Formats: sequence, structure tokens, C-alpha cells
Amino acid sequence: MFHRDFKRCWLHFNGSFLAGLLGWSGLTSIGAPIETLPGTQPLTWDGDLSAKMVQGIDTFLTREIERSTEERLKLWHRNFASQVLYDQSVQRNRDHLAKIIGGVEPRRRVTALEYVSSTAGLSILAETASYRVYAVRWLVFDDVSGEGLFLQPKGQTLAHVVAIPDADQTPEMLVGLAPGIPSESQFARRLAENGCQVIVPALISRDDTWSGNPLLHRFTNQPHREWIYRQAYEMGRHIIGYEVQKIAAAVDWFVEQDAALTVKTGQSSIPIGVMGYGEGGLIAFCSAALDARIDAALVSGYFGPRERVWEEPIYRNVFGLLLEFGDAEMAGLIAPRSLIVEYSQVPKVDGPPKAREGRNGAAPGKLLTPKFDSVEREVNRAKKFFPSSFSFPLEFIHGDGGKTIGPGSPSALGALLKSLGVSRQLQPLAASPPADERKQFASDERQRRQVQELVNHTQRLLQLSERVRDDFLWHKLKPTSTNDWMAATKKFKDYFWDEIIGRFPPATLAANPRARKILDKPKWTGYEVVLDVWPDVFAWGILLVPKDLSPGQRRPAVVCQHGLEGVPMDTLDDDPKAGGYGAYKAFAARLAERGFVVFAPHNPYRGHDAFRVLQRKANPLKKSLFSVILAQHDRILDWLSGLPFVDPQRIGFYGLSYGGKTAMRVPSLLDRYCLSICSADFNEWIRKNVTVDSTYSYLYTGEYEMVEFDLGHTFNYAEMAALIAPRPFMVERGHNDGVAPDEWVAYEFAKVRRLYDALGIGDRTAIEFFNGPHTINGTGTFEFLHRHLNWPTPK
Repeated sequence: MFHRDFKRCWLHFNGSFLAGLLGWSGLTSIGAPIETLPGTQPLTWDGDLSAKMVQGIDTFLTREIERSTEERLKLWHRNFASQVLYDQSVQRNRDHLAKIIGGVEPRRRVTALEYVSSTAGLSILAETASYRVYAVRWLVFDDVSGEGLFLQPKGQTLAHVVAIPDADQTPEMLVGLAPGIPSESQFARRLAENGCQVIVPALISRDDTWSGNPLLHRFTNQPHREWIYRQAYEMGRHIIGYEVQKIAAAVDWFVEQDAALTVKTGQSSIPIGVMGYGEGGLIAFCSAALDARIDAALVSGYFGPRERVWEEPIYRNVFGLLLEFGDAEMAGLIAPRSLIVEYSQVPKVDGPPKAREGRNGAAPGKLLTPKFDSVEREVNRAKKFFPSSFSFPLEFIHGDGGKTIGPGSPSALGALLKSLGVSRQLQPLAASPPADERKQFASDERQRRQVQELVNHTQRLLQLSERVRDDFLWHKLKPTSTNDWMAATKKFKDYFWDEIIGRFPPATLAANPRARKILDKPKWTGYEVVLDVWPDVFAWGILLVPKDLSPGQRRPAVVCQHGLEGVPMDTLDDDPKAGGYGAYKAFAARLAERGFVVFAPHNPYRGHDAFRVLQRKANPLKKSLFSVILAQHDRILDWLSGLPFVDPQRIGFYGLSYGGKTAMRVPSLLDRYCLSICSADFNEWIRKNVTVDSTYSYLYTGEYEMVEFDLGHTFNYAEMAALIAPRPFMVERGHNDGVAPDEWVAYEFAKVRRLYDALGIGDRTAIEFFNGPHTINGTGTFEFLHRHLNWPTPK
């Protein structure tokens, strides 16, 4: 083993190993320090390497986003050989789009719209010479309904249309029953005046009134859309998918109504359209892309390039979107049906509601009107997907010279009506809007109902998620021998990495290790080390080398990972007055004093929104911050394994807090970590991210990057620990740690204990509770390291 590793080191360092060896006086006698690390060049970087790392990853991800347009072209193809083959290729894309926007729930059958009225008023809330207006709701799932207005023409119905306002507009505004939208842009009203039967749904708004839990006295400034998004995303659902399902349920009713009419009269089906503005434009666009029953769509104030979606409000974040779908590709799912794109000013959104006393934690995000030429390019890109022989009626409506127009301009409405087979010209706007007969209507109460239904539905998914995870993993695995277990979990590791974390290709650059000596302690020497990974991306940390190495000795190594907003030095600074000492207790330095080789790497979760933007940029690429961290740790393991004084079979991992999150994710996928210790983080992770009923929930904090798409139905912490098994795994837990209550921790760890016992390796897992806060305890964990890394405990 030694000769094979020695040879690998020699090759790994490309001939520079010998030069380092000659400068390493520690090989000649016990107790002499290493002055030069083997195979390294001098490290000359200065400044804040943490900020440099975040900036480098940002540059890398920006470049990957720019590449995504070209990559989509490789994946996006249509088989025009036959209608059947064409439909199959489209359906594959539709199925994937439905999954990533969370539009996957089976809907209930909608046989009727339910009138919403009370003893204080009639079911008809407004009437004009040409149509009547009703308040309605319709069933979507068992516990979720759509709600809004229904406009019924008095004459013949020429078309069915779902008219979707922006999130900051009410259905009443779009009909002219309430102020807020200029009369010429009240397109729901205008469609009804032109013979369309119209449903106008209420969208979840950008207000924050109901974003919290009054029973806990906890509230946030998250827009309602973000409040739902952050719960739903972890459960493989999304505010976009929920609302697309509401539109689909309205279409269900149109279809059901037409089917009954056809049976009764023999009349052919009436065409169905959708039109939306702003957030409503997004929902209309997705609805038409997914639902072939929709004959035509008008999208206003939304269509454009999506490569900067990470700057938009977080409730537009879709995991893996840019791998397959820009707006041009989405448009391609509508072909050969009609699509009208209206170039309008987007709704003005400068950010979430203002943070204030008792309300904060929302993610940043703005909406800006894209430049005309960028929208035009996206429209033209959509047209290029199809041969000239293929008819795709895609119209681009705009003002003279590329000016914004609408929403609901006469040219756009005329194009929609024409595409729906309405032959008559667009009628002039009626002189007077309808008048609301309701005396005490409050749209905020409807908004409360709509928000609470989605909260309740998502919380129900959380309650059922353990059963889903059981079916996903535990019921498919039989804990027999450890070798069998490792083989059986391979496909789950691949799924976790590819579908949840997101996998980048391995490092493309040579490691090019650079180092400099920065610390000289009585028992160890510290070196700052930088390793290349990809262009602009590097790994960085501090290596602690004991001074009592014997010639040719290979020792166990421990990778000691800091937490949120930390740096490597925090893990080894033994000054009680130092900022990081209270949490870390210099555990990296203490382990080096015990004779372990220690590496304290930097993970790029530092810089507040600067690093959270990395998650926002990575998610549309079907990646996450841990996609980068995994590649960095893989490179670190390459380098540590090649050091002549490190035993590559005995490299353990020990992380605190966000380092504990790393301890669950990185060793579960990188098998070269021979054990893992999760400190101050292990708990019912899914519950912590999704529940609205606990003050421990991340819903009430500013860590908006925490959610991982569909993790709730796949991997809680027990399932991640199952991927670490049969390697040793330990949890370190302070009773007073605010991460979670002891009960959550113990409940989730009980599953880990059961697994290890069933595998016959119960001695390889442990949990240490101690009377303390969010900190390293360093008692049971140190003993665990000595035992499982086979290193003698100091006397």
C-alpha cells in the first residue's frame, strides 16, 4: 500500500515531489518541523481569500449560465417524421416542465363553478348590457380551490378565456369593479364585452400580510408568493405549479361544460384561450405550454430572456429551468397552437415589502422591463426551432419603434380573438365599467383564504413526507452485509447528487497546489493552501501538520469545517476572546495537538447575499452551492491523499453548524471520507425547512438559500446518514442549541441507530448530548475520531 501511494504522490506532483522532499527536514528526525510542503509552489495571494472565492464562483456560474443557451440547443430537438413522434418528444418536455414547477398534483374533477355569496348580497355582483359578473370558486385539490370572478356573456359564447391579472392586481381591477388599472387595460372586461366567457382567478399577491403564524407571534416581510415558495420548494412543489394547476382546473370546467353541451345539442367545442399580465403572464405562459387543450395564449409583460432569472424575485426560482427551458423553448411547447407576445412594461417590483419591526427575512429580487431587442431575439429564437414547413403562429405585438404597449392593447386582444376563431372585429371599449353590488367586499379576506389553503396543503405534504421517503428509500433497501449495503445505496447516491444537489463535472484544472507557512505552534505548523478546481474556482484552507511525525509515517487526517459566515482560522484560533472561539473551541488546533493531520477548508457560505446569489445562479442550472462545495472537497481529498504523511484510507470529516450541513451532504457522496461527524446541525431537516408551526423553522429567518428542491420526499438527515453507512457516523448535540429541540434530533437519529444496528455495526454510530449551546463539545467526538481513525488517545 505504501509503495503504491508513494508512486501516486510522485506522479501527482509532476516531478516537484523530490524538491519538496529535500526541503522537508522533518523526515530525518522525530520532532523537527516541516518547513516546505511537498509538491507545492509559494502562495503569493493577498487580501480576503473568502471574498475572492465567492467572486470566482460567481464568475464561473455566470459563464455556465451563458453556456446554457447553447447547451439547450443540444437537448432541444423535435422529431418531425410523424405526428406521433413529434407529440412524444413534446410530451417528454412537458412532463419535465410540470415536475420542475411543481405542477404534479392530481386534480379533482370540476363539474361546476361554485358561486360565492352571502345573505348580505346576491350571487350576481355586477351586470352590464352584455355580460354578468359572479364571484366564484372551483375545486383544484381536496384542500385547495381557485377563486375569483366569472364573466358570462348574455349572448352567444364565442370563446372561453382565463384572464390572469398580475399578482398585485385583483380580479375586480381587471374587470373594472375596483380602481387600479386603466380602463383600456381591463382586458377581462374587454374580452367579456367581445363575447368571451371569462374566468379571472385571484393570484397569490406580493403583500406580506399573512406571511407568518399568529399563534407563534412570528411574521416575516416575505411576499405571500415567497412565503408559499419557501415551504413548497422543499416538497417538490412551487407557487408557479400551484397556480398553473388552478388554471388547468378552470380549463377542466370549460371542457366539462363543452362536453355536456355537445351531448345535448351536437354543438362543436368552443375554443379556449389564456391571457395574463406580469405574474399572470408567467402563469398563462406555463399553462399553455403544459396544456394542449388551450388553443391560444397571450402573454403580456413577461416574455424575454431568462438568463438573469437569479435577479428576479425568488418565487420565480425554478430548479433546472435553464437546462431545458428558456422562454423560447417554452414557446416551442405551445406550437403549433397560437402564441401572442405583447411587449409591455412589467409590474414595478423593487424588492420585497420593506423590512420593519417584527417582519424581515425576505429574499432580494427585482423586476425590470427587458430591452426590446432582447425580447425580439427571444421571439426569433423560438421561431428558429421549427422548419419553414411547420406552422407556428407566433405574433410579437409592440409599439412603434419597439415601445412598450398594453397590457391588453387592441392589437393584442384582436390577435387573441382571431386566434380563437372570433371573426368579428374587436368592439370599442364600453363607456362605463360594471358596478359592484357588494357593499362590504374585502379582497384581502379572499387573499387570506387563498394563501392559507396553499399553506395547509403544503403542511399536509410535510406530514405525509416521511411515508413517501420510506417508499423512496427504506422500503427498497434491506440492511444485510455492509458490502451489500454500499452496492444497494449507489443508485440513491447518484439520485441525491444528480437530482437534488446537482452535479458538476470533476475538476478540469490541475491542482497546482500553492502554500505558505502562516502559523508555528509548539506541536504543529500551519500552512495556508490553495488548490485549483475549475477556471476561477479554487479550494482554500489551512493545513495543520504535527511536528512529531516519524520518517515514512502516514497519519489519519481530520477535515474540520467551519459554519455560516466563518473562515478556516475560526476553527483553530485558541484565543478565548476571538469571535469564533465560543462556537469552535479551537477544535482543529486541539485535534492537531493530539497528533492528527488537520485540514480546515473554507466553504463559500460567507458574505451574506453575496454568497446566497451563488445559490440563485446555480439553481436554474440544476445545481446548488453544494455542487461547487463537493467539487472543492473532491479536490481537497485528491491533494490530502497524495501527501506522504497522510493515510488516504483514514481521512475523516467533522463540521459544525453549516459545516454540519456539509457533514451530511459531502461525505454521503464522497466515499473517500472514511467517517463523518455532524455537530450542531443534525435534526429533522425537512421539518425545519417547511413547518410554519415552530419557531425553529427556517421560514422565519433570512436563510432563503436553504431550501433544496424536492428534498422532502427523498432525503431527510436519516436518509443522508444511510448514504454514509457503513462508514462511522456521529452526531454532537448541545441541549441548548437553538437549531432544533432535542426531540427532533433524537427522533431522526433513532432511524440512524436502527440502521446501523440492523447492519450489525451499531458500534460505528453514536450521538453525544451535552449540556451546552451551539458549539463544539469535543469530548465524545474526539474519542470517536481516535477510535475509528485508529489513532492513540493522548495520555
